[in-house]
Amino acid sequence: MATLSMVSGPVATSSLPFSTRRRTSSVSFPAPKKGGLGHGGLRIECIRIGGVEIPNHKRVEYSLQYIHGIGRTRSRQILLDLSFDNKVTKDLSEEEVITLRKEVTKYMIEGDLKRFNRVAIERMKEIRCYKGIRHKLGLPVRGQRTKNNCRTLKGKRAPVAKKKSAGSDE
Repeated sequence: MATLSMVSGPVATSSLPFSTRRRTSSVSFPAPKKGGLGHGGLRIECIRIGGVEIPNHKRVEYSLQYIHGIGRTRSRQILLDLSFDNKVTKDLSEEEVITLRKEVTKYMIEGDLKRFNRVAIERMKEIRCYKGIRHKLGLPVRGQRTKNNCRTLKGKRAPVAKKKSAGSDE
């Protein structure tokens, strides 16, 4: 097995403690094999579908859920439409990956979906409907109560000054 070696020369002695001055150090690493690194080669291949790299080590049904706009129901529907088995993503053939890409492009996903939602919210703000006003004020939109919760939207609590009582003028 071939190795790569690296030897460093003497280092400026003024910045080091006395015990480590004028020493040289060497480090050895195993040389990479033709297939990649380490034992038998390190191969990292990710399947890219809809502009997203989906994980190889998971089943297709769950890997597709890494794409924004595809949830559990839609990923199952895609597999049913294509009549695919729910196998591990890395076991897909090239033809299966190509047909999967074509099927996913039929749906509004990732950037298009985010843009569509953003434009819809901007439109609601513009026409000043109830939901638009709630979006603008940073309050819950879907009817949640605001007396106790919704700290995420409202932000940190603002300190409220206590009222001075009228009888204590001392």
